[in-house]
Amino acid sequence: MAIFGGLFSSDMAIDLGTANTLVYIKGRGIVLSEPSVVAYHIKDGVKKVLAVGEEAKLMLGRTPGTIQAIRPMREGVIADFASAEEMIKYFIRKVHRRTPFAPKPNIIVCVPHGATPVEKRAIRQSVLSAGARRAGLIVEPIAAAIGAGMPITDPTGSMVVDIGGGTTEVAVLSLGDIVYARSVRVGGDRMDEAIINYLRRQQNLLVGEATAERIKTTIGTARMPDDGRGQSMVIRGRDLINGVPKETEITQAQIAEALAEPVSQICEAVITALEATPPDLAADIVDRGVMMTGGGALLGDLDQALREQTGLAISVAEESLNCVALGTGRALEYEKQLRHVIDYDS
Repeated sequence: MAIFGGLFSSDMAIDLGTANTLVYIKGRGIVLSEPSVVAYHIKDGVKKVLAVGEEAKLMLGRTPGTIQAIRPMREGVIADFASAEEMIKYFIRKVHRRTPFAPKPNIIVCVPHGATPVEKRAIRQSVLSAGARRAGLIVEPIAAAIGAGMPITDPTGSMVVDIGGGTTEVAVLSLGDIVYARSVRVGGDRMDEAIINYLRRQQNLLVGEATAERIKTTIGTARMPDDGRGQSMVIRGRDLINGVPKETEITQAQIAEALAEPVSQICEAVITALEATPPDLAADIVDRGVMMTGGGALLGDLDQALREQTGLAISVAEESLNCVALGTGRALEYEKQLRHVIDYDS
């Protein structure tokens, strides 16, 4: 086993998310959680990394012509290979602090269930180029279920709905593997887009991604409030009619209307999965209910909306934001027992 600082293994698990990247070090747990953003300074056509993570996210939508802020991950997979590599290298260096004689770490990364062989190869290659000794892949629904503490190795059916920044993964698991899984490219980003489009259409107001995300996390809801209005908040953006900055008040009812489409797509994915589940496993899911994980699971009343659509008990995992990282980390800790769910391509 590789030793880090005389005490810890250097091996790590990475949840390479569309919105955030989390790093788990064997024996230490989650040591880093930062936005998946890279900022470059461009001079004479040459790009140089300026900032990564939290610092780079602050630059999104606020950059001058010489600075470019990029999100290398789109819908759960690498959209910009070079930027993803820079980002992974930066995060590995930040948590690893390698000495000249330290062995290269063994790294396990989670990937969406629907990732193509080309996308998987891109992730594996980025991790190896960033300094890994070996790069293992684990599919997101299995990692999320392990992180949520679900008994996935039992001969009974468990259903997990992992709502990330770029994708929603719905999976039925039994005996430590996937019986049925569906990945829909709807997640937190699509919800932000829906809010931006709604405000543009209904209020002639243009807001940025950061404002849309703040609206979603503050008053976002999947159901129409009982009083037809709900809470409200004041937001600022640009008036599309006369081009000047404008301040306006929006209500939860408006945001519920804006999010109706992404919410219905998530509900639809769950219903499709239930229809495709073998009868005996479906009976187990009726008994156990459905577990929701991921940042999107924290959207107000989403569990209630799913409950109304499916008639099943829906629960939100305790550390839903960290479930995938914790599950990938556990796969690293108990590699021998969970070897069958890790793909080392060898």
